[in-house]
Amino acid sequence: MAFIKKNLINALFIALLLAIILVPDAKAFLIEGLMEIGFYKPKIEAPTAPGMSLSGILFKDAKGNVVDLGDLKGKVIFLNFWATWCPPCRAEMPSVNKLYKQFKDDKNVVFIFADADGDLGKSTRFMADRKYELPVYKVESDVPERIFAGSLPTTIVFDKQGRLSLQHEGAADYADKKIVDFLNKLSRSN
Repeated sequence: MAFIKKNLINALFIALLLAIILVPDAKAFLIEGLMEIGFYKPKIEAPTAPGMSLSGILFKDAKGNVVDLGDLKGKVIFLNFWATWCPPCRAEMPSVNKLYKQFKDDKNVVFIFADADGDLGKSTRFMADRKYELPVYKVESDVPERIFAGSLPTTIVFDKQGRLSLQHEGAADYADKKIVDFLNKLSRSN
């Protein structure tokens, strides 16, 4: 009987590990839980590099509207690269959505959620199914590697002068008070 009980526990443990490895929602749930207890906080730094030219970096939304980052000078830009199949992306979405809701009416802050796969239909359905309000875009031009090197998720924040103010690869809790205060500070600065 002890042999059966031991093997059953081992089998359940292996099944749990396989679920975490193979099922994106299970892995996202685990990462989200780790974010809740304080892991995965992005590092906030004051902008040190001069503003870069963001002109010509284009994104298109589901309605066909094209946004050129160069036209957003004078606004804080929160840019997130993600994919529907990416467990860390899924894990951070609730916190990103919460942050977006706090700033969606702030005319000084623009949010762009760039689906790395470029499938706006799929990403729009993903957001709707989960009741997220995040504005989804696809990349319409080359993006400099300094901004996005291919890791998902990647989040970048540019200040009003176009200076890189935050760059974080991997999941993070963007509903954290430090991030909210950081965006408020950037939004109110000249």
